[in-house]
Amino acid sequence: MAISIYYLPGQGGHISTGLGEELLSRGFDVGGRETIGDFRKLRFTEQIEIIADDLQTGYWHEEARVVANSFGAYLFLNAQRLMKPFIGKVLLLSPIIGEFSSEEIKMGFIPPQAGKLMELADGGNYPTPKQCEIHVGDQDWQSNPQSVERLAKKLGISTRIVLNAGHVLDKAYVSAILDRWLPAG
Repeated sequence: MAISIYYLPGQGGHISTGLGEELLSRGFDVGGRETIGDFRKLRFTEQIEIIADDLQTGYWHEEARVVANSFGAYLFLNAQRLMKPFIGKVLLLSPIIGEFSSEEIKMGFIPPQAGKLMELADGGNYPTPKQCEIHVGDQDWQSNPQSVERLAKKLGISTRIVLNAGHVLDKAYVSAILDRWLPAG
């Protein structure tokens, strides 16, 4: 039986492409939620309730793995606030933490409930997953590394700032993380 991984890709992402394709190629059963179609049309609160339910009903054991990227990581972090601390292992790549902007390219984004994670962390009321690590590029304007470090420090989550990297982490870097982080197949 293949080890099952719950995967949440970035906005508009598919489970079977990109990082999901890499997980599948390693022989893992990859489930989760694609951030497209009917799921994307749901209200944010419905999305995180569905994810929390998925995790609690199908992935609530110590061998469970969650891999989330970009906005998918934001969805996971918000779903986590609806549950007890997740008991499996969680890998967050370039997580969106709250609102972000770039003067250089004149773009920005304010996700739903943008301040909620930090508010809960500041109050000591966030149910931190039992085993979690975060990787973010030092030049990532979407997943601001300073915001990520601030939240992670408050929650006691291991964080790695990747030098000379933007929002999309290098494939070789991510592959090395997966080699270390996933169980041998």
